[in-house]
Amino acid sequence: MRPFLKRLKKDKVGLVGCIGILLVILVALFAPVLAPYGPEQMHTQNALESPSSEFIFGTDEFGRDIFSRIIYGAQVSLQVGLISVGIGAGLGLVFGLIAGYFQGRVDQIIMRIMDVFFAFPDILLALTIVAVLGPSVTNTMIAIGIVFTPVFTRIVRGAVIGVKQNEYITNAVAIGVSPFKIIFKHITPNIMAPFIVQITLGLSGAILTEAALSFLGLGVQPPDPSWGSMLDASRTYMEFAPWTILFPTAAIVFTIFCFNLFGDSLRDILDPKLK
Repeated sequence: MRPFLKRLKKDKVGLVGCIGILLVILVALFAPVLAPYGPEQMHTQNALESPSSEFIFGTDEFGRDIFSRIIYGAQVSLQVGLISVGIGAGLGLVFGLIAGYFQGRVDQIIMRIMDVFFAFPDILLALTIVAVLGPSVTNTMIAIGIVFTPVFTRIVRGAVIGVKQNEYITNAVAIGVSPFKIIFKHITPNIMAPFIVQITLGLSGAILTEAALSFLGLGVQPPDPSWGSMLDASRTYMEFAPWTILFPTAAIVFTIFCFNLFGDSLRDILDPKLK
C-alpha cells in the first residue's frame, strides 16, 4: 500500500478523484446528520421555492427539500453501484477464470454466451431485465450486475491467458499442482490490477445506469430519493424552476466524474510497465 499511496499523492488528478469519492461516501454515511429535513418531508406551502437560506437547493413540486433528497440519494446510488458491480465482478471473475484457464470448449461456450449479452446496448439490456423482473431497487441491482458481467469476464479471461503463459504456472502444472490451487493461489493474485481498475470504472457506469433506469421509471420508485427519479419529476417544471433539475444533474456528473478520474489514475498506478 505504501508505494501505491506514494504514487497516488504524486498523481494530482487521481488524488482529486479520490477525495471526491470519499466526499460522496461521507455524505451518504452521514446523511441523517447532514440533511436538514427528511427525504420525504413535505412543505406544501413552499412548493417549487427557489434556493434560499431555508432551502439551500430549493424545493420540488411537493415542497420537499432538494438538498436533503440529493444527500439521501447518494445512499441509493452508492448502494446500487456497489452491490451491482459486486454481482457483475463476482460472476465475471468466476467465468473469466474458468474460461481463461481451461480454454477449449468451455471457453467457447462461456464467451459465446457473453457475446450474446454484448450484442445488446447496456441500457437496453438492463431495461429488458428490469421490465421482466419488475421495477425495484433489488431488481435494478440484479439487472446492472448481469449487464456488467460480460465486461468483467472478458477482462479476467484475457488477464488469465496472459498469466498462464508464465513459467511458474507451467512448472506448477508439471509437478502436479491441482488446477483449483493454481487458479486461486498463483493466477488470481496476479490479475487483480486490471480487475480492480474495472471495478472502479464500473461503479461510475452502474451509478449512471441506475439514474437512467430511475429516470425512465424502472429503477428506484417514488417517493424514495433517487437522482434519476428526481430528474424525471423535474421535467415538467424545468422551465420555471430550473433548480429542480440542475442540482440532481450536478450530483450525478460530479460523482461519475470523480470515479472516472480515480479509475484512470488507478490504471496508470497499477500498470507494471509504468512502475
